[in-house]
Amino acid sequence: MNKGQLVDAISKKTTEKGMNHTKRVIEEVLTTTLDVIIDTVASGEKVTLVGFGSFEPRERKPREGRNPKTGEKMEIPGTRVPAFSAGKTFKEMVSPSDQ
Repeated sequence: MNKGQLVDAISKKTTEKGMNHTKRVIEEVLTTTLDVIIDTVASGEKVTLVGFGSFEPRERKPREGRNPKTGEKMEIPGTRVPAFSAGKTFKEMVSPSDQ
């Protein structure tokens, strides 16, 4: 599912619930939500959406690697990367325990 399809799905769900929002408004809210999550994680903070999951920055330690062309050892510097951990409800929906 891409962003356009997600906007369509949100529009359909909200219409079923009696809310009447244009796809343009839904797309703006979705874009703004994602921007806030990205900005917050980029600033070093964690974003937790109960039941859905958590977005957070994680530190990757420096490590030794190899140049794929030459096989020569090289140092890969440490870096900060974004990470997502699925919440309990999300995990249970994807992989129900009663299977």
